[in-house]
Amino acid sequence: MKKTNFDRYLDQQLKDPTFAARFHRAGEAWDVAVQIAALRQQAGLSQRDLAKLLKTSQQQISRLESPSYEGHSLSMLRRVAAALNARLRIVFEKNTSRNENEVAERRASYGAKRDQEKRR
Repeated sequence: MKKTNFDRYLDQQLKDPTFAARFHRAGEAWDVAVQIAALRQQAGLSQRDLAKLLKTSQQQISRLESPSYEGHSLSMLRRVAAALNARLRIVFEKNTSRNENEVAERRASYGAKRDQEKRR
């Protein structure tokens, strides 16, 4: 299959470890969102219907189905799975390349100022 300009551009961008890590993280979030939406649709439920079953808001279901949302809690995913008659399975896989071990963004040090004050 012939590569498009986008394919060539993406190949070039994926050589950058920071971009590659962000790209892979986005793919993980996309997978979760797509699976939730597909299961909900297969069950014949609207977002509002699922929200009622879970005693939450339609907006929360919309967030769960958004590829950019990364605030999924294990308890909420369990509730969604139960409501949709599905099994939740989380898999950790060994990375095959060193670049995949890199974090896309450094974690914010929210307590850094407080920690510095304690040390004084």
